[in-house]
Amino acid sequence: MAATETVKARASVALESKKAADRRKLMVYGVLLAIALVAPFVAYPVFLMKVLCFALFACAFNLLLGYAGLLSFGHAAFLATGGYYTGYMLSQHSLTPELGILVGTAAATILGVFFGLLSIRRQGIYFAMITLALAQMVFFFYLQSDFTGGEDGMHGIPRGYLFGFIDLTNNLAMYYFVLAVFLFGFLLIQRTIHSPFGQVLKAIRENEPRATSLGYNVDAYKLVAFVLSAALAGLAGSTKTVVFQLASLTDAHWHMSGEVILMTLVGGVGTLVGPLIGAAFVVTVEHQLAQSAMGDWVNVILGLIFVVCVLVFRAGIVGEIQKFAKKNFK
Repeated sequence: MAATETVKARASVALESKKAADRRKLMVYGVLLAIALVAPFVAYPVFLMKVLCFALFACAFNLLLGYAGLLSFGHAAFLATGGYYTGYMLSQHSLTPELGILVGTAAATILGVFFGLLSIRRQGIYFAMITLALAQMVFFFYLQSDFTGGEDGMHGIPRGYLFGFIDLTNNLAMYYFVLAVFLFGFLLIQRTIHSPFGQVLKAIRENEPRATSLGYNVDAYKLVAFVLSAALAGLAGSTKTVVFQLASLTDAHWHMSGEVILMTLVGGVGTLVGPLIGAAFVVTVEHQLAQSAMGDWVNVILGLIFVVCVLVFRAGIVGEIQKFAKKNFK
């Protein structure tokens, strides 16, 4: 009888601890949302939109790396594909922004299926190298294609009217649209990782042979995660193209794949908010350095940040904060 009461007491304590953690999460999300809503009145909206676009890109990458354990070196291909196809549809076919973004996202999703089918059966460095090779093929295709403008890229892409009546040439209206797109992607990722599907992904990340022995079709789960990550990366690229009214070859370069890895690691792999913080940090550092006398040293400084992150705080900014909180606020 006493043992039963002890088990019940422990279960009750665990439940209360979980509820307290959930309340803290909701509080953090509420504060971040409040900051995002008032941010364009105290900071340059275009810069904030850039942060949100890259934050969505990093969150999409983190879904694959942080929760499925798959390190892709080719995610720039999806960002660029979304951007190019959205730009083409807006400038050449005069589609509305929402339809152009849907087309770009669909194109990135289809490319994600192709990449996934070719790479998902490999693991570790072999998976990473296959995604890098495929992404380089995409890069050279966009470099030599007429519709992308090659090295010149696409310029003067119209923002247009959202749903036919919201003028996106107004930066404030554009900002809140980008914020809504980011929130959609973020909430989709949150729902995914807290679903039974997400729990299976975590099991595959921790011990793939065991997940296979339990009867799960591991390759199918990884393929779905890969395609979803590619789709969200394409959504980020499509939105970025509308914001800046251009689509450039830079987004398809392997440097961009490395940059999103840096954002995710700095913020915290396997955390929901980490990629957002990491993207904001990296974009801010790039912006400040570009305006200073050290503009030519941006890549070197980012490389040093990456090394420090790996050596000193491998859990990232958010990961280290979580570890500190667990240790001191039990």
